[in-house]
Amino acid sequence: MIYKLSTYSTYTDVKLVSLLVEGDRLAFDEIYERYWKRLYNDTYKRLKSIEKIEEIVQDVFSNLWTSRGKRNIQNIYPYLLTAVRYQVFMLYKKGKSTPEFEEPLEHMILSSLQADSLFNEKELKGIITFWMALQPDKRRAIFQMKYVDEKSTREISEVLGISQKTVQNQLLTSFSSLRDFLSKAMIILSFCPLK
Repeated sequence: MIYKLSTYSTYTDVKLVSLLVEGDRLAFDEIYERYWKRLYNDTYKRLKSIEKIEEIVQDVFSNLWTSRGKRNIQNIYPYLLTAVRYQVFMLYKKGKSTPEFEEPLEHMILSSLQADSLFNEKELKGIITFWMALQPDKRRAIFQMKYVDEKSTREISEVLGISQKTVQNQLLTSFSSLRDFLSKAMIILSFCPLK
């Protein structure tokens, strides 16, 4: 048994996913050992509740096992990370604890996508960059300061010399526009996937 586990630790992610799909419990255990801590740490940046973090990570891995034959997983870690972030987003959504313009960018994006969406992280960044180029100068600057430079709405209002309410309104407009743009891009990509 120990020999078998150490053998699994030498397997690539692709090999492990292939074995997982066939129902290999040891492959699942290796994926869990390889990634649970990274997922936990990533989630801790967004939620400070250890109980909720453990529940989310556990749910994602449980779902990975129970739906192992139904998913087409190309890259296991990005898949798991997106699934975890989607669960965090759902908690934000249920709790309505923050206004939309205060949500982390990945939560905003995930609101219009599913965990196993057509987009990978690189494609998403490209689509968002393209969307930003289409925005009016002020809106683009506000969006950049909020989601790239991680400034607060108060800091943005001071830098640009506009009211905080104007900043919030611009972010809400951006939020709606980006969600709409991503939804349309997803429809287009379902017919013509990016290479």
